[in-house]
Amino acid sequence: MPAMHSLKLGILFSGEGSNMQNLIQKLHHKVYSRQDSPTRLEVVLCATNNPKANGLRRCVSLRMPYLVGTQDDFITAFKGCDLLLCAGYNKILSPKFLAHHKAINIHPAFLPHHKGARALERSFHSQSGLGVSVHWVSEELDSGELILQERLNLNPLESLENYTRRVHALEHRLYPQAVLKALKLCAHA
Repeated sequence: MPAMHSLKLGILFSGEGSNMQNLIQKLHHKVYSRQDSPTRLEVVLCATNNPKANGLRRCVSLRMPYLVGTQDDFITAFKGCDLLLCAGYNKILSPKFLAHHKAINIHPAFLPHHKGARALERSFHSQSGLGVSVHWVSEELDSGELILQERLNLNPLESLENYTRRVHALEHRLYPQAVLKALKLCAHA
């Protein structure tokens, strides 16, 4: 039987932490096949720039180690991580940070539409670029290579509140799939 390998993941968040919790519940300690070898995923640390983030309570309830700090703190804290997952992290990752870590991000619009903040609301009100995208983080905002994305359509007379729920449900389904795809791509890099 081949030896078990592990891949270490870190998660960056700034707010509620629902995507963070979803990633932990769906990926942490799960085993999948990578190059015909069993590989275990381990979320080793969650980090936030916001000391008041509600996601901190989720970290506690999930018994997940966490850090509150700055990107400079995170460069060292995430040392040894194979991939970082931005899950509602509201800061642009600096070139210095990206020189040390590979990261992916989830975006609540169908890129390249509605880059930047408030993308969900902007896509809803314009009725364009509706969907969710997961992409590699690059130095240019929401412009890294796409990993997965899926479109959504508005239902007749749909409210922003209902559309937001559907976007979050799609994020929770798509992001773990994108992480696995990204890790498989890393295996061949």
